[in-house]
Formats: sequence, C-alpha cells, structure tokens
Amino acid sequence: QVQLVESGGGLVQAGGSLRLSCAASGSIFSVFAMDWYRQAPGKQREWVAGMTSGGRPTYADSVKGRFTISGDNAKNTMYLQMNSLKPEDTAVYYCNAWRITGMTTDDYWGQGTQVTVSS
Repeated sequence: QVQLVESGGGLVQAGGSLRLSCAASGSIFSVFAMDWYRQAPGKQREWVAGMTSGGRPTYADSVKGRFTISGDNAKNTMYLQMNSLKPEDTAVYYCNAWRITGMTTDDYWGQGTQVTVSS
C-alpha cells in the first residue's frame, strides 16, 4: 500500500508562484509513474503533468512553460513548481502514483491540496 500526502497549496495572486509537494510512503519513483491532476469546482479532474518511472516529464498544454514537475528520490517526494499562476489554475491538486504489472494495476491518490489564484 502506498500513501501519498500533498502539501504546499494556498492563496496566491495572479502571476505568483507556489511549489506543491507529494510525499510518498516509500521508494516508489523507480517503479511507479507519477502524475499531478487538478479539479476545479464544477469541472472534471484533469491531468496536469506527469513523470515516468524513468524520470521523463510531460505536461498539459495549459501549463507547459509555467509548471515544472520533479522528484527527489532521497526524500521520496515529488514536486510541482508552479510559476506565472493564473486564476484558471485555481483547483484542488492531487498527486497520483500508478503502475501496471501484468494484469494488475496499482493506482494511488493523495487527499489533495487547494490552490487558489486571485486576479
């Protein structure tokens, strides 16, 4: 069982920055793919950024050039550095760890952290 705990959310003005953290309960980065998702009020959860088990980052077009995903294996922590924040980035941000092993899918989620960007 993997536990994920997000932190770092808060209230920031448009144009500002925040860094979200996702602390994992064990050394999972080498075997799990890691993703950040967000869900705004009244909207479906959407994928924001991801990192393969090999450490390769990918981004949604809406955040490309503004957000950076990274991981610290020694701390079992994934980060999402968010710069040039916009009001439309307001959402609850979740981290996700998943892997497919044969016919089995392991999929874990954190509890989420609120990000609010004021105009």
